[in-house]
Amino acid sequence: MEKFDRLVEVVATLRSPEGCPWDREQDHASLRHYLLEEVYEVLEVADTGADEKLCGELGDVLLMVVMYAQIAAEQNGFNISDVITSIIDKLIYRHPHVFGDVEVADSDEVVRNWEQLKQHESGNESRLSVLDGVSRSLPALQQAQELQKKAARVGFDWDSIAGPWRKLFEEIDELQEAADNGADEAVAHELGDLLFAVVNLARFLDVYAEDALRVGNRRFEQRFRQVEQQVAATGRELSEMTLEELDELWEQAKTSQNR
Repeated sequence: MEKFDRLVEVVATLRSPEGCPWDREQDHASLRHYLLEEVYEVLEVADTGADEKLCGELGDVLLMVVMYAQIAAEQNGFNISDVITSIIDKLIYRHPHVFGDVEVADSDEVVRNWEQLKQHESGNESRLSVLDGVSRSLPALQQAQELQKKAARVGFDWDSIAGPWRKLFEEIDELQEAADNGADEAVAHELGDLLFAVVNLARFLDVYAEDALRVGNRRFEQRFRQVEQQVAATGRELSEMTLEELDELWEQAKTSQNR
């Protein structure tokens, strides 16, 4: 705990009148952007398996937590000790099968118990829907998957993966019909339904749609950068290449990436 206490001291110093002007200017609202940025950097590094970089990025997220707590303490709110106490109490309360005498058969039962316990926690009593608690600040794909998971826990779900497959093709047909009719508003609506259906299928395949898309984005970026390098080696510009030439280079990039 000595190092953690030192971190708290450093942040308090940065926020003091003798500290850093930038740190003193921050508040909970301004830190929101930086917290999100740091979390995404953790996810990006975690995908690469670079432990040393992951260690550093996790430190940046921890800094954000301590900064939030320091600002609250200055406003006579909670402090970092309260944050730690809160999570300790929450973990013990939500794991009665570990710290109590409750017995569970598997991880699915753990999740069901977790949701029921959350409903009875202070501050959650006013929740009227099983969907309450899904943050609207989440990326859209992740938000969709969380909404679906919560609905599924009360039985609102397909009996098998055949349902999501049928729904996917149904939404594709509806999107194509809307596009053929030139109805812009309907196209946006049906495209949203299609993306929601894709997320539902991902859930049945035990894939996190947000992670899958992020990996797909990175794969596209790596392949396109390789295409750029190959074009540059010929002394030509991308805009000078035909679609057929670019497609051939793209296939070469795919092949080299999959080796």
